[in-house]
Order: sequence, then C-alpha cells, then structure tokens
Amino acid sequence: MDVQELSDEVEEVSAFYAERHGIDRTPEWFVLKLGEEVGELTQAFLARSGQARRKGRTDAELEQGFRDVLAQVLLVARHFEVPIDDAIREKWSKWHPDRMSAGS
Repeated sequence: MDVQELSDEVEEVSAFYAERHGIDRTPEWFVLKLGEEVGELTQAFLARSGQARRKGRTDAELEQGFRDVLAQVLLVARHFEVPIDDAIREKWSKWHPDRMSAGS
C-alpha cells in the first residue's frame, strides 16, 4: 500500500468516526487533534523510556501512541493539500548520502 492509499483509508475512517460522533472536522480540529496525538506520543515515549509512569499500559498499548500520530499526520497533510511524497523529497531526500555532492 502506498502513501496515497493509506491516506485514503485513514480519511475514510476519520470521516466515518466524525459523522458517527457529530464532529465538525474544521481546519482547527485537524490541527488540535494532531496536537492531542503528539501529546499522547510524548507520553508513550516517556513511559517506555522509564521517564514517566506507565499507568498500567503494556508496551503494545504505549506503542499505539506512535501509530496514532502517524495517521493524524496523514489526515492533516490531506486536509491542507500537502503532497506528502513531494514534501519528503524536498525536505529530506536531498540529504541522502547518495545525492549529496562529495564536498558537502
């Protein structure tokens, strides 16, 4: 499955969830939801690294925080029409060792 297919699938799930629970997916909602997921990711990282309480959560439950933020990033990129493939290539791929000139 490529990034676009993943984005499509996540969008369908998010839209269904929002409709079912009466959520208005405004631009602000997308950004706030991403912030919420980043907070959960941070909590999961701190708990897994022993820097915060685990609150009874297993490694698998903590790992979900990492996974959730990735799905939300796809939704934000889609909503704000950010072409993920292009964005990654423009920001990161130019720094790949095979693409950098010998003197850089």
